Amino acid sequence: MNALLKRVWIGLAATLIVTLAAMVLPDHIQIDDDGRIHLGAPAPTPSPSTAAPTPESTSPPLTRDAVDEVIQTAVSAAGLDPAQGHPTVAADANSNRTGWMAVREKTAAQSEMNAICADLERQGWTLNPNGDRPDASRSYKRGGWYLLVSTRGKTQAPSTTSTLTDSQTYLTLTGIHLNLSDIPLPEITVRIG
Repeated sequence: MNALLKRVWIGLAATLIVTLAAMVLPDHIQIDDDGRIHLGAPAPTPSPSTAAPTPESTSPPLTRDAVDEVIQTAVSAAGLDPAQGHPTVAADANSNRTGWMAVREKTAAQSEMNAICADLERQGWTLNPNGDRPDASRSYKRGGWYLLVSTRGKTQAPSTTSTLTDSQTYLTLTGIHLNLSDIPLPEITVRIG
């Protein structure tokens, strides 16, 4: 009898977990009418009534050099000399990461960040507002790349030997190439019941 109860509880727990997961990740977990569970993104079905794709979905993949150029252009558009800062990743170190950082006065950093963000939008980058704090950071995406623009104070400095004064902060642009569509999710079918 204990084995039967254990199997029932495991089945109930698995059903609850999968149902909750399907609610949270509807694009990756589907439950058919007959109780079959499919993991992985469903095959796209073209529809004539489908809304027009966002600029992000039609953006061609960008190279690291192109993203470096975007960063330099946005920094310049904010009225800053890119040479005032420095790259956060060496040019030959990693083709999937890049960045720029400068020490700025706190009083000017927010307006400089806003000007950089405005130029990124002008260049076709799509604002990705999830989890952003408009007064501290904003993230953008385009062509498989994500850019985080942020100002961060002395308490969040990357080094404990920071030479920032109380009136200074870091202005950073961090880029990472992340193409999740290159990571295939397995198609798994599970039958409950």
